Amino acid sequence: MSEKKSKKVTIDMNINGEKVETDILAADLLLDVIRNNLGLTGAKPGCLNGDCGACTVIINQKPMKSCLTLAIEVGDKEITTIEGLLHSPVQKAFVDEFAFQCGYCTPGFILNSHALLMNDPNPNKEKITEWLSSNICRCTGYKEIENAIQAVMTKTHNKNDSD
Repeated sequence: MSEKKSKKVTIDMNINGEKVETDILAADLLLDVIRNNLGLTGAKPGCLNGDCGACTVIINQKPMKSCLTLAIEVGDKEITTIEGLLHSPVQKAFVDEFAFQCGYCTPGFILNSHALLMNDPNPNKEKITEWLSSNICRCTGYKEIENAIQAVMTKTHNKNDSD
């Protein structure tokens, strides 16, 4: 029985606003390529079946589970990882509101929250709860995370009012 060797292909990716080129196998998951090929370790391997959200990235302004996404499918799309949101208002609000504990799920929650506010700058409580349900936090609960989202909305509204 001969074992087939998978052929590597080179893809161009737009990640965190930069064009990068990397070699992948057709079956490589985006999570593995981001972490292993590009050294961006903010997306975490959690459940590896799309339930926990620790691997969340934003693809074309939509939160996606990188453990369920083939890297070959996203070459022409805009990808944002937590490393692309350093010092963002959402990240600052998570710190200010203590919306983390162990921190493992935090990058996924920040990306999911950022995507929510990009798509709806003024979501109601029900929409916030719905968006957050795609991520799991086992340590801190969701109240502080909801508070962080509300804080970003309040600062945005106050800034807009003063303009």
